[in-house]
Amino acid sequence: MSEHKPIHVIGGGLAGSEAAWQIANAGIPVILHEMRGVRETAAHKTDGLAELVCSNSFRSDDATSNAVGVIHAEMRLAGSLVMASADTHQVPAGGALAVDRDGFSAAVTAMLTDHPLVTIVREEVAALPPEEWDQVIIATGPLTAPALAEAIQERTGSEALAFFDAIAPIVYRDTIDMDICWFQSRYDKVGPGGTGKDYINCPMDEAQYNAFIDALIAGDKTDFREWEGTPYFDGCLPIEVMAERGRETLRHGPMKPMGLTNAHNPEVKPYAVVQLRQDNALGTLYNMVGFQTKLRYGAQKEVLQMIPGLQEAEFARLGGLHRNTYLNSPVLLDGTLVLKGRPGLRFAGQITGCEGYVESAGIGLLAGRFAAAERLGKTPVVPPPETALGALLGHVTGGHLAHQEEGGKRSFQPMNVNFGLFPELEPGALIDPETGKKPRGKAKSSVKKQLMATRALTACKAWLES
Repeated sequence: MSEHKPIHVIGGGLAGSEAAWQIANAGIPVILHEMRGVRETAAHKTDGLAELVCSNSFRSDDATSNAVGVIHAEMRLAGSLVMASADTHQVPAGGALAVDRDGFSAAVTAMLTDHPLVTIVREEVAALPPEEWDQVIIATGPLTAPALAEAIQERTGSEALAFFDAIAPIVYRDTIDMDICWFQSRYDKVGPGGTGKDYINCPMDEAQYNAFIDALIAGDKTDFREWEGTPYFDGCLPIEVMAERGRETLRHGPMKPMGLTNAHNPEVKPYAVVQLRQDNALGTLYNMVGFQTKLRYGAQKEVLQMIPGLQEAEFARLGGLHRNTYLNSPVLLDGTLVLKGRPGLRFAGQITGCEGYVESAGIGLLAGRFAAAERLGKTPVVPPPETALGALLGHVTGGHLAHQEEGGKRSFQPMNVNFGLFPELEPGALIDPETGKKPRGKAKSSVKKQLMATRALTACKAWLES
């Protein structure tokens, strides 16, 4: 038996299971609280730990040029239970890592059940944990039970916890055609921390606008699950719903051209304008202002690339609208995922504002390691921002720029891991030593991703060895 006091983990999904595994493997007892088996959810079908509710895919496993593949590799280096179970129960899926969902969940459940330092308690935790639980990780995900969600909301403030995502697409800055677009704030207004040139503007003439509206209305759209409802409210209507309300609605809403002059053609007034705003402190990502959408991903990309200047755009994230309980983490959590004002209480997984299976498990891995370090009397060391884990942690805990949306709605939204969250490469890194030239176009993007992937894994190994 360990002489250490146990750490409590609330929630037995991917994040909670991974956190518990990391803690136990550090030699510290962990009590994993999971309500399924006592209380069911509207989406889960079993009481198995780490049940995959939606897809059975962990997405790309390419660690040489894909950010998701890189986080897979980093988690394997860190002894991840989730990745080990996924590898064992892999099913054919080309370059992706897909799993037999029942075998995967059973493997995670068995590994945690059999671990001598893990105790699984089947119960609902309906309030914030008591003070005597001095080290706790809440990893209850998007289907957090109402009583616990209410307790978190009371503690953090009414605007701190969102219950639905209304997600606008995010574009990689270096894939926007600035020969067509230009920087300008509406009426050249200089806001807090602004310069009067804080938005990238994409102009449309009347024919382009009408073609865009037709494509929006005709585009293939997702349906809501019955348990999600249809959470429309005027501050965050999907663009296709606005288009259906009238052809001119978008042109007098998020696509209004007023106060903007095309720097490339000042004499011609744009009929409509799509604006993009910097989304992260690194300046590598720009979000499409007011462009929440429930178009399916294939149709969405096709329609959005009709916008002048975005014909070759690559998307770090496409839009969506769905049930997802998550915190305003950049405001509420410190750099090691601790709730400010409550030492020892961490959050992990989708409730922190990450999106996706491996991202949730990755944040769980970090939360478990941080909590274990503190229990051992050490100072947690965060992974470098050049790593996939560090980049994702940075987004959750402060890399996002906190814009104030119209109507007072906060703008922090969940994100998958992507290279737009990583720091830029060193100047000159893309120059070919033999030719002295930089690659261009798609070749530049490919080389850049490869260099970022190599840098990430090198930095991760050094972090784990430190």
